[in-house]
Amino acid sequence: MITLAERHQIILSKLQKDQYINVVDLCKELNVSSVTIRKDLKLLEEKNLLYRTHGGATVNNPYTVDRPVNEKEQIMSAEKNNIGLQAAALLQENDSIVIASGTTVQAFARNIPQNLNITVITSALNVALELVRNPGIEVMQLGGLLRKSSSSVTGIYAENVLRDFFCTKLFLGVDGIDLEYGLTTTNPMEAHLNRQMIGCSQKTIVLADSTKFGKRGFGKICGLEEIDQIITDNGIPDSVLQHLERSGVKVTLV
Repeated sequence: MITLAERHQIILSKLQKDQYINVVDLCKELNVSSVTIRKDLKLLEEKNLLYRTHGGATVNNPYTVDRPVNEKEQIMSAEKNNIGLQAAALLQENDSIVIASGTTVQAFARNIPQNLNITVITSALNVALELVRNPGIEVMQLGGLLRKSSSSVTGIYAENVLRDFFCTKLFLGVDGIDLEYGLTTTNPMEAHLNRQMIGCSQKTIVLADSTKFGKRGFGKICGLEEIDQIITDNGIPDSVLQHLERSGVKVTLV
């Protein structure tokens, strides 16, 4: 029979390898109850060796904080640009799309080809400023309460406008992707607007670098079952990739 110390060592080794561990998987592997595993995770968290999440644990602090947009631009900038390039390749002539807020979707906007004729609805001022230089793009800027930290608008005015449209694709930026909890952002009003965007779009494509996985923001946007595709960099653990694919989410690595 495996001792407590051995069990903890196995948990920490798996966590170091995969960045995230699931209670159900640990129960099967170690042949113990979920109550035992949860006690183990609690003890390890008290020693500052991991962070518990809903249904598991992660090696990184799962709680996101709101940061200014100019600070976010400096984080994983090369990866964000590559994600933006890959996302731009999904566009087709005469698409009508929604672009949410964030620095990764801003990189996407920057990489949209100059000769492409599309219509874009966006809540983000920085995205609109990128697109205004492109002669083929018609831009509809949503109005509302300005969030300076994200350079985007939120609120009922923006939500009401979205009710009158249906778009082919939504390109969504997020602050956190948790395998159990779903997609989140730091602001609940922005999360609510993002849900409206999902509702008026045929396909939802999430643009997120690998640092967003295993994170949770204050406002929940939706569960994994409501998105179609995630474009990210190859920094995500294999276990996360496999979980997403089992959940029916197409994952594109750049």
